[in-house]
Amino acid sequence: VQLQASGGGWVQAGGSLRLSCAASGRTISAYGVGWFRQAPGKEREFVAAIDWGSGITYYPDSVKGRFTISKDNAKNTVYLQMNSLKPEDTAVYYCAARFGGVASLIAQYDYWGQGTQVTVSS
Repeated sequence: VQLQASGGGWVQAGGSLRLSCAASGRTISAYGVGWFRQAPGKEREFVAAIDWGSGITYYPDSVKGRFTISKDNAKNTVYLQMNSLKPEDTAVYYCAARFGGVASLIAQYDYWGQGTQVTVSS
């Protein structure tokens, strides 16, 4: 599975961005797809995940209510809609895939895309 993340950019606090993660190489209907982020000097952290087959989603408390993960079956693409962005959301965002359902640990994911930078200014 190859993953291509895009959609990052610069936004003011309170603004919105939508990230995309396009999958290719294999149908990912049996996969879970997650988003992670890594800020400078910090560890990579879990942001959201979706089970492709069931549509079940999972979020940490830090983004719950602000971020929404969704999928487009026809485009084999997962999206991360980020609203009410805060400066602390600034990071490189990565999408990842695993065979199975939702998961929140880095080690549980087998495939990773390149990152896309999100910068939120105050």
